Amino acid sequence: MKLIIAEKPNSAQKIASAIGEKVIKKTEGGSYFEVERKGEKILIVPAVGHLYGLKPKNSGYPVLEAEWIPTYEINKTSAYTKQYLTTIKKMAKEASEFIAATDFDVEGEVIAANILEFACNAKRAKRMKFSTLTKEDLEEAFLNPLPSLLNEVKDAGRTRHFLDLMWGLSFSRALMSSIQKAGTFKILSIGRVQGPTLKILSEREKEIQAFKSTPYWQVTAIIKNTKFNHEKEKIPSKEEAEEIKKKSNTTGFVKQVEENTHVQNPPFPFDLTSLQVEAYRYFGFSPSQTLKIAQTLYEQALTSYPRTSSQKLPEQLNLKKIIQNLSQQEEYKKTIELLKGKTKPREGPKEDPAHPAIHPTGSSPNALTSDQKKLYDLITRRFLACFSTPAKRSTKKVVVDLGGENYNAEAGKTIEKGWLEVYQYLKPEEKELNFEKDEKLKPEKVEMEEKQTEPPSRYSPASIVKKLENMNIGTKATRAEILETLYSRGYIEGKKSIIVTPFGLGVFNVLEKHSPEILSEKLTKKFENEMELIQEGKKKSDEVVSEGKEVVVKLSDQFKKNELEIGKELIQQLNITKNNRNILGKCSCGGDLTIKKSIYGYFVGCSNYPNCRIIYPLPRNSLVIPTGKVCPQCGTPIVKISRKGKKTFTMCLDPKCKTKESWKSNQNYKNVKPTEANEKQV
Repeated sequence: MKLIIAEKPNSAQKIASAIGEKVIKKTEGGSYFEVERKGEKILIVPAVGHLYGLKPKNSGYPVLEAEWIPTYEINKTSAYTKQYLTTIKKMAKEASEFIAATDFDVEGEVIAANILEFACNAKRAKRMKFSTLTKEDLEEAFLNPLPSLLNEVKDAGRTRHFLDLMWGLSFSRALMSSIQKAGTFKILSIGRVQGPTLKILSEREKEIQAFKSTPYWQVTAIIKNTKFNHEKEKIPSKEEAEEIKKKSNTTGFVKQVEENTHVQNPPFPFDLTSLQVEAYRYFGFSPSQTLKIAQTLYEQALTSYPRTSSQKLPEQLNLKKIIQNLSQQEEYKKTIELLKGKTKPREGPKEDPAHPAIHPTGSSPNALTSDQKKLYDLITRRFLACFSTPAKRSTKKVVVDLGGENYNAEAGKTIEKGWLEVYQYLKPEEKELNFEKDEKLKPEKVEMEEKQTEPPSRYSPASIVKKLENMNIGTKATRAEILETLYSRGYIEGKKSIIVTPFGLGVFNVLEKHSPEILSEKLTKKFENEMELIQEGKKKSDEVVSEGKEVVVKLSDQFKKNELEIGKELIQQLNITKNNRNILGKCSCGGDLTIKKSIYGYFVGCSNYPNCRIIYPLPRNSLVIPTGKVCPQCGTPIVKISRKGKKTFTMCLDPKCKTKESWKSNQNYKNVKPTEANEKQV
């Protein structure tokens, strides 16, 4: 009997429907599918992402050893994965042949390899390769599987997991240890990619903070309802601007008319980063939001696998058929007529050995949400634009002489729409400049305006993801996740323009002074390159892990020598004192409510203990941020709760407050016994 391991329940269902002549869904524990094909029984069992994770073998730092164990044993929030793993183990006992059908990328290879090795005890397994979840692609992948898993890809993925755990846990623990030695407590973290990303953002933040604006003046002339700018864009003094204005308020003439025609080629098809950039530009979607929506479109077999760096659309995708199927959708019927039967796309230089560029499958969408419709249309129109003809634009520049002062105006218009008519999101300005050389004219008015020089612009979520890609930091699949981690840690804020918080700058300043290699883009890029070499079979995992351990040991030793000093500087940078540590607000007794730690976990207690025994529980695995506000119902402080991968929310600290009467349960809270929690405080 064949056992197929899929990555998610949706994928398992698509595979079952594609290859099975008869399909039965089983719901014993984790659901799975039993199909019959040409008299053969086949089981398709889904995972729910990673069923195994790395657990460190020591509690201090550096962390140099870890083992793969079930995720439900590492994190209680993953308890639901146990039933899926139990089902897989049970089905594996009946199987004589194993087939991996997880997503065809590094993470998919790790997911499959761990399940096959640790749960199924399988020595061999075939590998289905597909980029869409259409019936045709899945059946082709089933009938012609690769003979085995991609061992180099698996090794690269496991190496990345280990390096990230070793690096992130070691230096997060180092930060926590240093601040505890200095006499206080604060949740701090830093990671292998998180550190360099924080550095890039912090350096820009400090550049903005250090920037000093200087005044300058601009002079403009309005001629025939057209704005002309003086050729000197920034006039340093008011006196000079006034002199230019005075000289310009006279009859002048058109000194120069320059007109050029240029061709704009169609855009390249989407890779993940360019899709994230465009979706942010047109819809305001964050990179992580775009990836999430793209994943749902993929799981509905409407678009191809999104985690790709490719800008290629190979012929074997049967592009002609995709375009024909899209023409059956009313929204694209007239658009496809503009292609005039062209089936050869314009491609970009970037390649990905695993997947082609992101493209629609041709399947008709059904009951999409508003955001899904937007992204599907963006992907589809970008795909179709690749087959369109170039656009042709005309630009005109006019120079006018007013009393010996030159003024410029530029405008453009579209002569042939080409792909611009297909990719309707890009709408260039259309404007005529009706001026002839030597034409005499007088401005309707001449104006001068005082302005200030502006600091460098902050990164947006899309532009920092693009920056990380250009620097080869992180992966196409993880860059958006790293950004969300910085948000959840309270290091950055601002959804459109990223601001590094005083908290984030404090961590950056201390690490930059005492251990800059933890933030090093160069070091991170070195390991990124080496993991690529593992994937290409040019380097061994053990060699890269060994190098990683040497670096972590060296940096940990340096850190320990300065641990107390680092802790004191962190307290100073983060504006924390022993008398003002983690203060969330005032207690009803007049004391300070602060975050404390007991053998049961973190909780909120009063600084007047033992005279005041008021305590409040806290949600697990959360960053707790004071808001300075109090609950209008009970007067208890209100805090902001930020958790990785979950929506940030505000709440009153008191679990018995009337504002929480509608809450279904308090599962997020740990049960903390008042006396024990305080007396056993660490």
